[in-house]
Amino acid sequence: MNENKEITVKPGDYVSNLNFTDDLFNELAGLDSGFDKIKIPAGGGISFEIPNLENADEPTLVKEFSAVILHHHPLFTYYENKYTGNNNPPDCCSFDGIAGAGIPGGKCICCDLNKFGSGENGSKACKNKHRLYLLREKEIFPIILVLPASSIQELSKYIRRLLSAGKTSDSVVTKLSLKKAVNKTGIAFSKIHFSVMRDLTQSEKDGLQEVINQIKNHHQNSSTEAFEEAIEV
Repeated sequence: MNENKEITVKPGDYVSNLNFTDDLFNELAGLDSGFDKIKIPAGGGISFEIPNLENADEPTLVKEFSAVILHHHPLFTYYENKYTGNNNPPDCCSFDGIAGAGIPGGKCICCDLNKFGSGENGSKACKNKHRLYLLREKEIFPIILVLPASSIQELSKYIRRLLSAGKTSDSVVTKLSLKKAVNKTGIAFSKIHFSVMRDLTQSEKDGLQEVINQIKNHHQNSSTEAFEEAIEV
């Protein structure tokens, strides 16, 4: 029987004392312990879909929100048959963009399915995405946002700007917003824009370090086995 333990938020807007080993897995024993996901609309929509505490079937629509990027990494997924929206895991996936696990597996850089022209309309058959673990204000449990290929360059530019200023993505509060764009074939899509809201205080940085370490450890330990975490969103 699990000990009744209250999960609290320490003083500070972005400070979490969540312990994955004790708090999370005890509270969710026998249940789905995966992360909630923020969804990006199709067709150039400009509102994020964020899980709603009051009604799980009706996500909250917001045009922008702020969060700390606790961790991020590549997420490559390949489906032999076109993904239809079911909860079926990919045939092959990579959590680092270097080595794939599954069929065909192997080095991503050498894989023919990871080359332009292998998929529909000249795209890659292997979808190159990027996963962000985000912590929103006054929350203690991270939430996931998976960036489509169209927004990865925006993240790259943002992180380069941060690094040039001597900052890292986990040391600032980031504002994320959506803007509509159109590709060369005239298809509308949503592109994420990143900007700095403020630097974290030293106490916030200190308070988040443990949960950041746990997120990174979770990522490393799940990279070769948790295919269900790589399901398309």
